[in-house]
Amino acid sequence: MSEARYPASHGRTAPRFTHLAAPFAAAALAVTACGGSDSVAEFVSVPPVPVEFVSAAGDTVQAERGEILVPENRANPDSRSISLAYVRFPSTNANPRPPIVYLAGGPGGSGIGTARGRRFPLFMALREIGDVIAFDQRGTGDSNHIPRCDTSEGLPLDRAPTIDHVADLFRAAAAECTAFWEGAGVDLAGYTTRESARDLEALRRALGADQVTLWGISYGTHLAMAAVKEMGNRIDRMILTGAEGLDQTVKQPARTDEYFDRLQVAIDTDPVLSAALPDAKGMVRRLVTRLNEYPVTITVPGEEGAESVEFVMGGLELQLLLGFSIADPFGAVRTLMLLAGAEEDEGALNALGQLVYENFRRDPVSMGGMSEAMDVASGISPEAHARFEEQARTSLLGGVLNFPMPYVRDAFGDLDLGPEFREAPRSDIPTLLLTGTLDGRTYPDSQREAMAGFSNLTQVMVENAGHNLFMVMPEVTETILAFMRGEQVPDRLVFELPPYGR
Repeated sequence: MSEARYPASHGRTAPRFTHLAAPFAAAALAVTACGGSDSVAEFVSVPPVPVEFVSAAGDTVQAERGEILVPENRANPDSRSISLAYVRFPSTNANPRPPIVYLAGGPGGSGIGTARGRRFPLFMALREIGDVIAFDQRGTGDSNHIPRCDTSEGLPLDRAPTIDHVADLFRAAAAECTAFWEGAGVDLAGYTTRESARDLEALRRALGADQVTLWGISYGTHLAMAAVKEMGNRIDRMILTGAEGLDQTVKQPARTDEYFDRLQVAIDTDPVLSAALPDAKGMVRRLVTRLNEYPVTITVPGEEGAESVEFVMGGLELQLLLGFSIADPFGAVRTLMLLAGAEEDEGALNALGQLVYENFRRDPVSMGGMSEAMDVASGISPEAHARFEEQARTSLLGGVLNFPMPYVRDAFGDLDLGPEFREAPRSDIPTLLLTGTLDGRTYPDSQREAMAGFSNLTQVMVENAGHNLFMVMPEVTETILAFMRGEQVPDRLVFELPPYGR
């Protein structure tokens, strides 16, 4: 077969095999899932084709692009099949260890897309150990078979929204999208972490590997933990960062408050930041309270000669904006500085309002399907939900960090996988956990709790690093490679935060 070029853009010439995406039938290769499941994991492996993989920076490497065909919903005998794409970067080792499968976060991130980006050098470095597989999970990237749902639901411009109002809006949008996807032939019940874990077992078999190593970040760690329960000793090792347990889809608001305390300590080490943000939490509370009591009208200039737009902004939207920016300390600090300026200056407040408009008010609600379904299916236990509701009443960001969960947990039908799914796995699989002390999404204490059942765990604390820590310093790559070689690794790395403004 002639070589296909796989460019950094979304376009591609590699075949999609869409003519095979029919209901699963006798052509499927039936194999039994291993490790804790009696279900049948059916798949068809499409022969891979050679590609020249091009990173966003223009680096090129020879690779293979493959696909497996799996049922969209294994519980439905009439399920249509969907294709799941992967790119295999062959190992440079003459005696490679098992393939290393990258599991993107989100849920909704593309493994293939990640390999094109800033982490491309890490994908290449890991080839020293074994084949590296950039895998697009079902519903993502080149494995996405869900049409995007653009709804008719949008926030009115003439009043400041409350959390209850926004939650009602998203539930109405969920109902609209559920009907839309059903009409498009999508079985939303197939988009669960358990189904994705069974996809990993099918991928392992398609690769012809006795075992695989799972390399995951954020939601990718959530998927890896579900895979431990499905695959057992078919997993050789795991490399995780930003661990999210099976009952941690919804983060506890009190731990977000504790994160801001840790961030303040880092802020106080920088003279510029400490002068501007002597009490970041107090500043946020004052501004949110003020805008909740006295919402402001923001004027947004029209684009290309269009008329300007006015909308009323309250405190909730500032909480949403801050919640979406705190994964890493740099994003958190940038947003805090915007809020600090808006507290004192009307012009800065109007500029902040334009950012709010672009992110939350300009467009109606739009849903991709995979990320919403995955989160709803993983769900939240009654105990965790009770804690969430109690803490959200007084927390700095309320309950917005996880939005729209848990507010839409029953809005897409009966997707919840139940308490058995949320039980934490127990395993002796050798596992490396890298934890950023300034991770604003998956907090250090939560990560320790998520990994409590792993008896062969090596945890490395990365001081001052956030959620996306893989590329913050070369020592992270060196630590991962040392772990994979079976060498001793440090229990602590220190990332020196650069002075603000550099």
